[in-house]
Amino acid sequence: MPVESGSSAAARQQKQKRKSHSLSIRRTNSTEQDRSGLQRDMLEGQDSKLPLSLRSNLLDLFSQIEREFENLYIENLELRREIETLNDRLAAEGQTFEGADLAKGALKTKASHSTSQLSQKLKTTYKASTSKPSQGVDTPSPRDLVIQIWNLFSGLCPKRIESPVCIIPIFNIVSSFKATTSRAVCQLVREYVGHRDGIWDLSVTRTQPVVLGTASADHTAMLWSIETGKCLLKYLGHQGSVNSIKFHPTEQMALTASGDQTAHIWRYMVQLPTPQPVADISQTPCEDDVDFSDKDEADGEIDGPNDCPSIRVATTTLRSHQGVVIAADWLVGGKQVVTASWDRAANLYDVETSELVHSLTGHDQELTHCCTHPTQRLVVTSSRDTTFRLWDFRDPSIHSVNVFQGHTDTVTSAVFTVGDNVVSGSDDRTVKVWDLKNMRSPIATIRTDSAVNRISVSVNQKIIALPHDNRQVRLFDMSGVRLARLPRSNRQGHRRMVCCSAWCEDNTSCNLFTCGFDRQAIGWNINIPALLQEK
Repeated sequence: MPVESGSSAAARQQKQKRKSHSLSIRRTNSTEQDRSGLQRDMLEGQDSKLPLSLRSNLLDLFSQIEREFENLYIENLELRREIETLNDRLAAEGQTFEGADLAKGALKTKASHSTSQLSQKLKTTYKASTSKPSQGVDTPSPRDLVIQIWNLFSGLCPKRIESPVCIIPIFNIVSSFKATTSRAVCQLVREYVGHRDGIWDLSVTRTQPVVLGTASADHTAMLWSIETGKCLLKYLGHQGSVNSIKFHPTEQMALTASGDQTAHIWRYMVQLPTPQPVADISQTPCEDDVDFSDKDEADGEIDGPNDCPSIRVATTTLRSHQGVVIAADWLVGGKQVVTASWDRAANLYDVETSELVHSLTGHDQELTHCCTHPTQRLVVTSSRDTTFRLWDFRDPSIHSVNVFQGHTDTVTSAVFTVGDNVVSGSDDRTVKVWDLKNMRSPIATIRTDSAVNRISVSVNQKIIALPHDNRQVRLFDMSGVRLARLPRSNRQGHRRMVCCSAWCEDNTSCNLFTCGFDRQAIGWNINIPALLQEK
């Protein structure tokens, strides 16, 4: 085989470089139809370990992203022209009009529709690209892949992007979106990590010392120091998933419901550790941060608190259900408890004797939640039959029940407020506020974009905290006005479905707690006066 000399090989290589450079310049100055060819050449010229099929899918994705943003940019320019024209016309008449108020509903609909399509395409393409890795090729981690996507994507945008968040403000869409809640209003203060499976429920004690309780699918319930995040006590008495936890109104007793078809009452004694300084959270991102990755830290094994003392035997065991006990709560005074089960019944027990006092039947499907009124002998039960029922035990001789059919899907929870209201949440993505004096129709309806789980209402200001299946937590007032969305990004917030929320307004460091199937509970500090002032 003939061998090429060193000088001729160097000359040929230099010639190829000049040819490649000229092709690059010609493509750069070519028409819009040649842009995809340039992008493909860019990808082929890069030294990457990504499989060829994956890179091809990324290229198609970038083209879709560019088209989406071009369309959005053109729409934005047209809307700005219309606003300027109307402002000029109104100025001639001695009036002014802000762009944020003009056709706000239509504009917001268009923008959110475009961005949701973009987000869905990104997620779909990413999942399809990584579902079948090529043999013999190192598949990049989700975080590395996202970084590569964003680095390439930033070159396609008409304006330099500072960070991979808040996509819409790139084009400054005429103030169509609600102003971002200040970081000082909603702050993540502490994470409570130690469970080995998802956390279904959490609650805060109503007596001193004030601690946080969590109920988990790992068959345990834990008590935590709110200030330090340290586990103080672990309850190991259940043989199934612990689905709820509630504390006695005046004594150091906890009530837990479990998948082992029982509810347990157990006493606890804890000693609070010395508080530690709160970590600096001033660099947390805004509430509208976009999370492009499904962080998988929760999929690994978490080392729970091994030095935590434990209790293995219940003080009282309540048996009589024929199915999973999904929730339980104390009646006012703490002498009776109510349990809700998948056997379609709710049971009322006497705490001292453990005897069944009443069996509350009538639901057509499994129960999902139960709640008691803080000052009256009232119970509300929720069910998969799309209804919730109000049980009245105020008159010992008459036990009335009212059925409410305000939802179209499973009612995941219904809770009382301190006043005369009931707030119900559902898988139909709505939350409804009801007046106990007139329950024929709701006085307010909140429509969301995801199923709502176990909600809670603050005692003093009556702020509703909505935990969602889509990992978000939103705050609303009783009239249905959205107040805030808790921050969530790659660095903070829940990474899986948020199952429950609980208020504790008297605590100075954390006044709102949430838990989810990412195996952690989170303590938040909500500046309620500032939140209401921004409303």
